[in-house]
Amino acid sequence: MSDLPPVVPVAVPDTAPGWQPLPTRGAWLAALGGVMLGIPLAVGAAFVSQASGWGSPWLSAPAALLIGAALGAWVSVRRHLRTRWKLDDSGFAVRRGNWWQSETHVPISRVQHLDLKRGPLERGLGLATLVVHTAGTRQATVNVQALDAADAERLRDRLARQLDLDDAL
Repeated sequence: MSDLPPVVPVAVPDTAPGWQPLPTRGAWLAALGGVMLGIPLAVGAAFVSQASGWGSPWLSAPAALLIGAALGAWVSVRRHLRTRWKLDDSGFAVRRGNWWQSETHVPISRVQHLDLKRGPLERGLGLATLVVHTAGTRQATVNVQALDAADAERLRDRLARQLDLDDAL
């Protein structure tokens, strides 16, 4: 028998220097977007129950809608809480996900222009979406939704200032 202690998984917070979390008040918007997963699941459940004769579409569709909405909201909130951003001298970076992680880094030299978007719900919560357009194809953008409005403006201004400094060199 081994005298090793049992292995207990420990959640390690993302505390890498320079990485900033999104504000938690944006999780409500993420949950609202995730609720939409319930709609295709409800349609699919109604179709399957009608075609197979198993159960009533009038019962399976609302059940699938509720389950899909709850699951979509939960996943969206978790993804929002795991999203981090960083701005340094080399450029702008966004890190998303826990199991399926993605990290996008945009060097300053690749930034073409910057946009801030604020819908009515974002304005009400003091949030904004930063859109970084990059050199390359027509769809080459990096979107960071639910940023604090002051952070989004600061990021836009600093990226634009760094872009102007690089152009002057």
